[in-house]
Amino acid sequence: FVSILILGYFCCRNENDLMKEIVCKVLKRLDRTYLSITNFPVGLECRLQHAIDFIRNKKIGTCILGIWGMGGIGKTTIAKSIYNEIRHEFKYRSFLANIREVWGGDRGPIDLQEQLLSDILKTTKTNVHSIDWGKGKIKEMLCTKKVLVVLDDVNIFEQLIALCGNRNEISRGSVIIITTRNVRLLEEIGVDYVHGVEKMNKIESLELFSWHAFRRANPTRDFFEVSKEVITYCGGLPLALEVLGSYLYKRKKEEWQSVLSKLKEIPNDKIQEKLKISYDGLSDHMEKDIFLDICCFFIGKDRGYVTEILNGCGLHADIGIPVLVERSLIKVEKNNKLGIHDLLRDMGREIVRQSSPLPQKRSRLCVHDHVLDILTEHTGTEAIEGLALKLHRPGRVHFSAKTFENMKRLRILQFDHVQLAGDYGHISKHLTWVYWRGFSLKYIPDNFYQGNVVAIDMKHSNLKLVWKEPLQQRLERLKFINLSHSKLLSKTPDFSKLPNLERVILKDCPNLSELHHSIGNLPNLLILNLKDCICLRNLPVIKSKSLRVLILSGCSKIDKLEEEIVQMESLTTLRAENTSLTQVPFSIIRLKKIGFISLCGYEGLASVLFPSIIWSWMSPTTGRVSSMQSLGSISTSLVSVHLQDNNLGNLLSKLSEFSKLRSICVQCNSDLQLTQELRRIVDDFCKVHSAMETTYAPQILENSMVSRLIGFGSHYRVMDMLSNDMTEVDSISLISRLSFSLCV
Repeated sequence: FVSILILGYFCCRNENDLMKEIVCKVLKRLDRTYLSITNFPVGLECRLQHAIDFIRNKKIGTCILGIWGMGGIGKTTIAKSIYNEIRHEFKYRSFLANIREVWGGDRGPIDLQEQLLSDILKTTKTNVHSIDWGKGKIKEMLCTKKVLVVLDDVNIFEQLIALCGNRNEISRGSVIIITTRNVRLLEEIGVDYVHGVEKMNKIESLELFSWHAFRRANPTRDFFEVSKEVITYCGGLPLALEVLGSYLYKRKKEEWQSVLSKLKEIPNDKIQEKLKISYDGLSDHMEKDIFLDICCFFIGKDRGYVTEILNGCGLHADIGIPVLVERSLIKVEKNNKLGIHDLLRDMGREIVRQSSPLPQKRSRLCVHDHVLDILTEHTGTEAIEGLALKLHRPGRVHFSAKTFENMKRLRILQFDHVQLAGDYGHISKHLTWVYWRGFSLKYIPDNFYQGNVVAIDMKHSNLKLVWKEPLQQRLERLKFINLSHSKLLSKTPDFSKLPNLERVILKDCPNLSELHHSIGNLPNLLILNLKDCICLRNLPVIKSKSLRVLILSGCSKIDKLEEEIVQMESLTTLRAENTSLTQVPFSIIRLKKIGFISLCGYEGLASVLFPSIIWSWMSPTTGRVSSMQSLGSISTSLVSVHLQDNNLGNLLSKLSEFSKLRSICVQCNSDLQLTQELRRIVDDFCKVHSAMETTYAPQILENSMVSRLIGFGSHYRVMDMLSNDMTEVDSISLISRLSFSLCV
């Protein structure tokens, strides 16, 4: 019965398809080109499938696939697996392994070209006379044959030119796979798809580690907790899991603990050797300096913030940081923060450690005990460029400022609750970053030179004043100042000597009562954060056209926002919840770039909130006048009028007295009330204001014409009209015209 079913199955199959399947199976058995991969392919299949599907779905032209990731992440293993999976679909194929390493040999480029030609042409040996001759021969071959070529561990663009040339010269149906740590190379050659290799998750990590450490899929019970510590240290990097798992195989638990303790100080040599390849491949000392600075001081910091600081050090971080990202040495995480794999961080710090057996002779110091010893024993040297020390709370220990006397190249200072006594003039004049959490003095000493400082970050300080005396010198380079949670700070400095400030962060300064008016004239100000400054009563007029974010949330005594807010033409975010503001400024709807608003009970996207805000200005609670007779007794500073009176005869004659009038709402209950007389009055109203705007100063044009709205009809109908209009036109064009609605 089974034989009959099998016979029926074969009879139903297309004869050609059947022959192809038989031939394919026979070739697989006879093939000797299968590449050996890992003995424990944990998590490999799910990482392969998307790339293989992409190759097979690429129907037109040449397919070039890039596999990108940090060292030890498994790029070569994935490339081998893809090659094994699809090699039978290609008569001509080649896998060139370790290109970076081979290329560096005496005949490296020629050896690689000879291997590629021999593999494709199926000859024992193809002699290449020169690199250019090899390029020509490879071009000729790739133009005429459908090939599968894997270029493993490419690190410079010249390798791609020598081994595969221009993608337009590769025959249709060919597949080229490139593995690299540098995604920029893939962009330059124009790959069709970049397959970024992700680190292993905790479950995969534990299984792979267990296969190497225990020769089983999970740890033994006694070693489960310590295995989790190793997994955490490895951070999902397959290379580290394999190396440490094999090293710990059949060792005692005490030995495991000793290894983990040692790894916290000195990383494993085999892992470091592999990771350091990316660092050694950086083209100049500036990129290396940026990487080491990030490893020691800037992990988790904002990318733009770090870029400006390192630019201040002369390191050209605008290009340097993207290069490090392209080469898988660092990454930019959510919220634009700089991130790095823990093992790469340790590798960077190990490079610094190996530069000298003496800590004081190293360029960067971030090991607590080393820094403590140097500050205590006054052994600092000119070699030191960066220094970081974190004390958990202020103590009785006071270091002497004189210990900085020999650190003349110091450019990065990162202190946490460190108390320094003496002459601050000893501190290096090359400082670009001053991060001093819990700064203990009442003001920054006059002799503390800050002429090259880009960022001052003194959160949780004891400052009452930033500087005791007005600054004598202009701090041209200063772009960031953060004094948040400084409970004693009472007033800000004169900002006129800080012309290039971009971010002023003064969150939770409860005694801050005076914000110097000069802050309103800073030409490059981007962010002003005054959240929870509960003693601050007035906000200076801010004329900065660059300001993007203004935060006043929790400033409970601020009850007014000047109409000059319209001058902040770049403002995208305004947060002012939990203040004493009772009305949204009229000019806010003229801000072209405003995106998010939170004030006076409104919170959300400006485009959604504007109809409600406009209606609030026209509502009965905002300057309602019930009869025309009462207009005469109302202040001429009235900005909004709500009329329900049918006797409008005196309206025209009175309007000219109200130069600040912004909105008039006339509520009618039937279309009979909208008589020709009322329409004439509206026309006359426009003429009166046109005359006013011609006669008076441009201020009236600015304050009344542009933001004038007249509505007719019942409240809800006017509101509907506004909502519909807001979806069709921007706020400025809506408010600049007179809107009418006939409602019953």
